Amino acid sequence: MTPYLWLLPVGVLIGAFGTLIGAGGGFVLTPLLLLVYPHESPEIITSISLAVVFFNALSGSVAYARLQRIEYRSGVLFALATIPGAVLGALTTTSMPRRAFDLVFGLCMLLAALFLLLRRETLLQPATQLPSSHHVVRSIIEADGTPHTFSYDRRVGIGLSVAVGYFSSLLGIGGGIIHVPAMVHVLHFPVHIATATSHFTLAVMALTGTLVHIVTGAFHHGVRRTIVLSLGVLVGAQLGARFSHHVQAQWILRSLAVALGLVGIRILVLAFA
Repeated sequence: MTPYLWLLPVGVLIGAFGTLIGAGGGFVLTPLLLLVYPHESPEIITSISLAVVFFNALSGSVAYARLQRIEYRSGVLFALATIPGAVLGALTTTSMPRRAFDLVFGLCMLLAALFLLLRRETLLQPATQLPSSHHVVRSIIEADGTPHTFSYDRRVGIGLSVAVGYFSSLLGIGGGIIHVPAMVHVLHFPVHIATATSHFTLAVMALTGTLVHIVTGAFHHGVRRTIVLSLGVLVGAQLGARFSHHVQAQWILRSLAVALGLVGIRILVLAFA
């Protein structure tokens, strides 16, 4: 276990930032593991990352529950929708060559970053009308008394969650980097509610993907690294949720966009090296 102790502070930082933006931290951890362990197979990298994302999301969800920011009805619906995609994504990873994995991962990061930067102006414009009977209205009041009311199309929410489950499990990134922007820009969730509800959903999705990796045997090679990283993210997730009080919604998504762009460029360089 000693050679992996350097991963403990890494886990704290990943847990704090991942919880702050509702992304689970996998989008930082996966490229880090790709760089540190260039000869490991994609399924080992993703199995470690998904397991750590689960513990991060679980710890962050507890913290967000205290802040009363999780919209549970939507969270349960989205979590159930991610399960089939998460299973298929984890199985797909086992047959993916490392270079192809790096290429897909890098491109996904860049596309997500561009989406956030180009759509930033629609951040705080929740929908108030009900275009069809498939729309639902949700209301939530945070622990500090801040009220939120918004509406979204359940069909779109379920479809997005299935896709998030697949790609996040395939790439080992947890899915928050896709889910949070989609919840904000497509489903019109308030940003802080989106980050908290996404974290709740990520816990179920990441656990599903991890169980698949355990069954296939990939997770066996990453248990020690997962333990050390998970201890760090359990602490970091609590810090990130507490610090979220002091960060404006726009800065959360701007920070996410910059991080995604840098990660995408670095992984693409790795893919073509």
